[in-house]
Amino acid sequence: MTQRLDYRRAAPAAMKAMLGLQQYVNDCGLEHPLMELVKMRASQINGCGYCLDMHSKDARAAGETEQRLYALNAWRETPFFSDRERAALAWTEAVTQVSTAEDHVSDALYAEARRHFSDKEIVDLTLCIIAINGWNRLAIPFRSDVGGYQPAHKKGQ
Repeated sequence: MTQRLDYRRAAPAAMKAMLGLQQYVNDCGLEHPLMELVKMRASQINGCGYCLDMHSKDARAAGETEQRLYALNAWRETPFFSDRERAALAWTEAVTQVSTAEDHVSDALYAEARRHFSDKEIVDLTLCIIAINGWNRLAIPFRSDVGGYQPAHKKGQ
């Protein structure tokens, strides 16, 4: 597919705002591997090839295993994820698909997330999900070029 437009150039002030949110998420204190799983799972649900390419590369560069990345779409059926990661992945699915669930985000799911995350952490996790859903919703309609992304510390090597 051919990129329709470069949204970064078309709306630099909007990019500044999005990057501000992303910088907060990057610095919030949640574990980097957890956030990469969340970004991957939301991007799987949304079908964002650009973000899947980016975050699979970032996750692998940070030490994530191929096995866990391959199994992420079926995380409930595998033993590869911790209880905290499972709570985050379930929360990711609910927040990403908030309009399709009859009860939006259930009390039971919220209670499970609260077992594993502090007040600040659950807000930060939700902001991570909001950010990746926003990036997905920019990359998909404008058909961001997929495949060329390289993790920052890998560039030039």
